[in-house]
Amino acid sequence: MDRLFMAIATGGGAGYLPKAPGTWGSLITIPLWLLLTRLDGMGYAIALGVVFVVGVISAGQAEKILDRKDPGVVVIDEIMGMLITLAGAPANPLVIGIGFLLFRIFDIAKPWPVRFFDRRINGGTGIMLDDVAAGLYSLGCLQLILSVWPELG
Repeated sequence: MDRLFMAIATGGGAGYLPKAPGTWGSLITIPLWLLLTRLDGMGYAIALGVVFVVGVISAGQAEKILDRKDPGVVVIDEIMGMLITLAGAPANPLVIGIGFLLFRIFDIAKPWPVRFFDRRINGGTGIMLDDVAAGLYSLGCLQLILSVWPELG
């Protein structure tokens, strides 16, 4: 069971790639997102809920297995954040790239409440919630950009 938890938490091993595992976790989300865009809005929301619950469980177990708080190899949280960022976005490479950059900026900069979740909430829930918040910031910014430049969509 530990292998399954680690496989999920590390995004199928993407978290073990050298340098910047969060970036790798964000990048590997794009093919998954492209598959999920075939769902209607409710289906996408349900998929997000499933990823969140599975992420909380697997990230929490990964902490216990590795005996470290928020281990860098855990990237299921970045997957969640990117899926939120790209919700409703057109499958346009430029838009995907902008969403990726926005998410990485908010995930690294950790404005409030991202930093609060990162520092104050422990376990799998804390690991996931800071990236949910970063994803919501990124989603808002990306949708604002798309409303100002509708030709991107």
